[in-house]
Formats: sequence, C-alpha cells, structure tokens
Amino acid sequence: MSQVAALYIVPTPIGNLNDISQRALDILQQVDLIACEDTRHTAKLLSHYQINTSTWALHDHNEQYKSEQLVKRLLDGQSVALVSDAGTPLISDPGYHLVNSCRDAGIQVIAIPGPCAAITALSAAGLPTDRFAFEGFLPAKEKARLDKITYLKDEPRTLIFYESPRRLLDSVAALVQVLGDDRQIVVAREITKTFETIHSLPAAQMLAWLQADSNRSRGEIVLMVAGYRSTSEDELSANVLRTLTLLCTELPLKKAAALTAEIHDSKKNALYKYGLEAGL
Repeated sequence: MSQVAALYIVPTPIGNLNDISQRALDILQQVDLIACEDTRHTAKLLSHYQINTSTWALHDHNEQYKSEQLVKRLLDGQSVALVSDAGTPLISDPGYHLVNSCRDAGIQVIAIPGPCAAITALSAAGLPTDRFAFEGFLPAKEKARLDKITYLKDEPRTLIFYESPRRLLDSVAALVQVLGDDRQIVVAREITKTFETIHSLPAAQMLAWLQADSNRSRGEIVLMVAGYRSTSEDELSANVLRTLTLLCTELPLKKAAALTAEIHDSKKNALYKYGLEAGL
C-alpha cells in the first residue's frame, strides 16, 4: 500500500534503533522517495530494517534548490518522506525551506511523532518542564556566544541548547561568566546510547567536572540551564522562609540556607542574607 501524495516528516532514532515507530517504518517503506540529510547515514537505518526506498540528499547547502524539485515531484502525485540524521527533522536540522515551499504550494505536510533529543533530555533533567525555550546551538565565536547568553540571562524558562563536544567547555565557561557560579546546569550526552549520562551541577561545579575528564564532553550533547529566578528576599515565599526558620533551630544558618535552597530550588545566598538580617 503506497502513501498518499504528501510530504511526511519522519523522526528517526537518536541512538537506539529500536526507538523508531512502526508508523515511521511503514512510511519509509511505502513512499516514493526519502529526502535525507546524509544518504550514507540514512542507508544504515534503512538497511537495518530492510527498506529499499530510493534516497535523495537534502542538506543545508542544497535545500533551496532541491526543494523546488521535490515540490514538482509532490505536485505530480509522488509521496516523499523527510528525515534527518537523527531525531525530528527541522529541529536544528534541514527541512524548513522544503516544508515552507510545500505549504505555499498547497501540498499536504504530515508530521509523525517520534524521537527528539531536546525533549528526551529535558524529561530526565530534573529542571522545570512547564515552560522551556529551545535555543539550538550557541554561536561558535566567543563574543557572539557571550552576547547570546547575556540576552537570555533573565529568561525565566528552562533553556535547552545543542552543543558539540569541542565547544562544550567554552559554552559552559561562558555560562559561568554571564550567569554566575550557582545557576543549575544539566549536561545530557549520548542519550539512548550505551554511554548515556545525565549530570546536573551548579555552573561553576559543572565546568570543573567537565575539565576533570575529557570523556565527559564526548558524544551528542544536550545542554540545559535553569531559568532565571529572582534572589530578592521580597520574593522568597512564606513556605521557603518557614523551612529556613525551622532548620535554623537545629542547624547553623549557612547549612540551613543550603538545605533550604536544595529543598525549594531557591538561591542559598538570598536565604543566607535573609537569615542574617532576620537574626536566625
């Protein structure tokens, strides 16, 4: 059974080949053509599942030109699947021009749910998930990277970035420089793969942890940063202050502030300052 003439956005595994859905496999088997970021990379997935559909390279350098040709094929009644090397197409991967061209031409675009490194990592990071912002890759050049982080400094949502192994240390160092030592950072690497790790630390400690072992920067990386939270004592909730006050009856203020900050995800410096002024 062939697929109807449409562009299918098909997510592929980010590591574990078993993470592809049956619906995705059916579409890849039945479409007339698969547009892929790297035909050699996609060939490994297709070979694993014994899929013989023709492939066509569609990447950053040829997307606008190839999109015109693919739109013509689609208008002629062919069906096309779009895949990237891993995860959901268009999420920091090629595909925007093709999808936009298809929609302008009145061609149906059908998105298939599936793997996405950013969402998979966020779900296990231990950071707030009710509001988050995906920012793709930070700029490669130092000034642009610092400018970008400065622009996001007061963003209250959890921030999600993709990062390369060779730039991870520079990016975390920039986060420390702009956001300070205490902003919580989570580094998730090799998600769904054999050496998957998800590590969470305050920014300065994360930088030191990464510097201690180069293996901790290897692989595909999702870098997540806790959103900005005000440290003013006026915004410390009554519940947080109640916890601090109770702990101070048994512990020194510095220890009580640290424990309260950990329990409520608050800033220990603001709690310590409040405790000093309140005579706790």
